[in-house]
This record gives sequence, C-alpha cells and structure tokens, in this order.
Amino acid sequence: MRSEMETIELAQNLESEKFPNMIICLNGELGSGKTLFTKGFASALGIKENITSPTFNIIKEYDGELPLYHMDVYRLDGKTDGIGIEEYFTKGGVVIIEWASTIKDILPEERLDIRIKVAGENSRVLLVEPRGQKYEELCEAVL
Repeated sequence: MRSEMETIELAQNLESEKFPNMIICLNGELGSGKTLFTKGFASALGIKENITSPTFNIIKEYDGELPLYHMDVYRLDGKTDGIGIEEYFTKGGVVIIEWASTIKDILPEERLDIRIKVAGENSRVLLVEPRGQKYEELCEAVL
C-alpha cells in the first residue's frame, strides 16, 4: 500500500535511474494517482512548471535534465493515426503515458508498466512490471 507521498517517492526513485527514450506506461482508474506520479517524476527532473494532465492536449512537453513528454491518451479511444505518438519514443527524453493500455498496439515492447489500484481513500497499490532488460535492471536498482 502506498500513500500519495510514497507514490511521489517511487516516481523520484525511478527518475534517479532515468535514461534517454525511457517509456513509463501508467494505467489506473480516474483519480488513482497517474498525474501525481508524473508530478513527482517531473519535480525530480528539475521541472518547475505545474504538471497537469494533458487530457485535452494529449501531449505536453517539458524541459528538464531530460525532456519529459507527458501524454494522456484516454480521449483517443485507441485511434492514434496522424498524431505522431511513436515519434516521441525515440526523441531522447522520458515518455510518461497515462491510460497507456488504450494504445497498447503501438507501445514499444521494452517499457515500464505501472498499474495503480485504489485500495482506500488514501492508499494505492502500485503493480510495477518491467518489460525488457533495461527496465528489469531499473526495477532491481529502485525497488
């Protein structure tokens, strides 16, 4: 079980092991803490801007130690044609995707999947699944 602070700490710990073209896929119901996780990660990257969910923009870009590409793909309903999401996977930054399961067909095989489940008013269960050796090593270093 994790509180909001522990969710932020996990994000900051993952950020400490960041690498170019890192892909973090967040899934969980509305209000589970996907954007909170992204705020923690962005803060550790040195990004001072207020991080909000890019629900209507789909993609927001932030400058930090590495560029952060924050996506919310919920409204796409799986239709990604012409948006260029895949281009961000190789732009040298960190990509954090909220509602990533809705675009699973275009996600890279190697990535970090995090499922956030609400376990109570102030607690969450985070299920972290590394996909690929880089992400397995990342989890060994942080978890």
